[in-house]
Amino acid sequence: MGLKGTLDVDSLKQLPVLRTLSFMNNNFEGPLPELKKLGALKSVYLSNNHFSGVIAKDAFAGMLSLKKLYLAQNAFTGAIPASLTTLPKLMELRLEDNQFGGQIPNFQQKELQVFNVSNNALEGSIPAGLSNFNANSFAGINGLCGKPLKACDPSTPVSPGPSSTSTTSSKRPSILTIVVVAIVGLVALLALIGAICILCRRNREPLSLEAPLPSNLQRKAGIKESNKLPQGSHENSGNNKKSENMKLSFVRDDREKFDLQDLLKASAEILGSGSFGSSYKAALMNGQTMVVKRFKQMNNVGREEFQEHMRRLGRLRHPNLLPLVSYYYRKEEKLLVSDYVERGSLAVHLHGHQGLGLPSLDWPTRLKVIKGVTKGLAYLYKELPSLIAPHGHLKSSNVLVNESYEPLLTDYGLIPVVNQESAQELMVAYKSPEYLQQGRITKKTDVWGLGILILEILTGKFPANFLQHGKGSEEDLAIWVSSVVGQEVTNEVFDNEMATTKNNEGELRKLLTIGLACCEGDVEKRLDMKEAIQRIEEVKERDGDEDFTSCVSEAEIKSSGVLSDEFSYS
Repeated sequence: MGLKGTLDVDSLKQLPVLRTLSFMNNNFEGPLPELKKLGALKSVYLSNNHFSGVIAKDAFAGMLSLKKLYLAQNAFTGAIPASLTTLPKLMELRLEDNQFGGQIPNFQQKELQVFNVSNNALEGSIPAGLSNFNANSFAGINGLCGKPLKACDPSTPVSPGPSSTSTTSSKRPSILTIVVVAIVGLVALLALIGAICILCRRNREPLSLEAPLPSNLQRKAGIKESNKLPQGSHENSGNNKKSENMKLSFVRDDREKFDLQDLLKASAEILGSGSFGSSYKAALMNGQTMVVKRFKQMNNVGREEFQEHMRRLGRLRHPNLLPLVSYYYRKEEKLLVSDYVERGSLAVHLHGHQGLGLPSLDWPTRLKVIKGVTKGLAYLYKELPSLIAPHGHLKSSNVLVNESYEPLLTDYGLIPVVNQESAQELMVAYKSPEYLQQGRITKKTDVWGLGILILEILTGKFPANFLQHGKGSEEDLAIWVSSVVGQEVTNEVFDNEMATTKNNEGELRKLLTIGLACCEGDVEKRLDMKEAIQRIEEVKERDGDEDFTSCVSEAEIKSSGVLSDEFSYS
């Protein structure tokens, strides 16, 4: 965001359970903030700023919960602070592209999985505890030696260890030491020759996903060498199967093809963390920008069943649906790839626009969004008739808006492939009154989700019961709206940033009434989808006007099948 200046840690002390601090890719400057004042932090991301100066030895003392520290691409000088070696839970440390000098402290944390000090001014031998990391972790430093780099000269200072002293480090090497170094060098040379022979034999085999890939997406998504989209044991027979396991499965023919390697190597940016996991914006070398979502809650569904459902979703074509482009299947987790939409989610425009400098949505735009969402739902009901809840996860963060503020539904049709226990905990359909009261969802459950979305769009209030640990009736938005409307103070319900006028008050109240009827707690009294669509289509921009913003004409709705006599809600 181009933020600059200094970070006021004392203000952040008022957040005692703050776990993650991220100000990467900005222009902050000055010395490292006093992070140890925030003792509960687990992750600190300050890479790619203009922080500088020497970091005190005890800068991280007492930060016993710290797991991830990213200080890369700054201008820090002096020694790497020794207090980092005392952090018992440290898993990731990124210090590359700074000006750190001196020797590398002796890191002995067994949980350390990511370590990078490349392009600094360090010297001496690499501590034994770090010798298993890739040579890229120490690239661009001429003063370092030892595994995984070249062997050290016997006169090279040894990096401090748990019991090392200035006396021992200054002693001249013994004959035994020289012999050991020579033997190690000989073994390393033989290993190198063997590795070259193996590579020559395999030069025609496809690259295995077990090999390290210097990939932004791979790194940001946490796909490490030991946790990297591996083939299952039953999939490792034969080169053809290996090649197939590396390929993305495309469900659309109107997109330029790319493979998994291209995706993992793409420049990546974390878009956010949703109910099921993180989403990443991946900029491919061919110019395409895609969104990758990781799902770990789909491991109870078989390969053939999953692939068939993905092909089914891939056949969906509608201007108010974000199309699935491709997917990657693996037993432990799945990747779903779709197009990137620049304007982001409806939730951001409703609840985060001020912080991002975006304009608030006016009444005509909100009405346009609601009608577009309704049109997309009508199509899903027609094309996925076997699903009780064709969307199943309808909420403002799963509605994107394009350049013309047309809504695009995402994360639809996933109930059949999500593990049941995860679906019940995370998905919107399972927060409906009928599921909380009777343990079941119905053909009217998505109508309830639509009703809550309408109330959220009109009031500007986030439905707290949609939070991951929400319990349905807890701070229920529908209950609050009903209570205010019951006091005949309807105007106080509407978002004051919606820019309404007296010419549209009647239509606003009409839509509010429809929203309440859609999220009626009694399923029998709730509108069905056909009734909801008809009534929403009757809402206009201004009282007494023709509807110039309608996204769904009656003819279009009838052609979609939602108004047909055969449509069943049983």
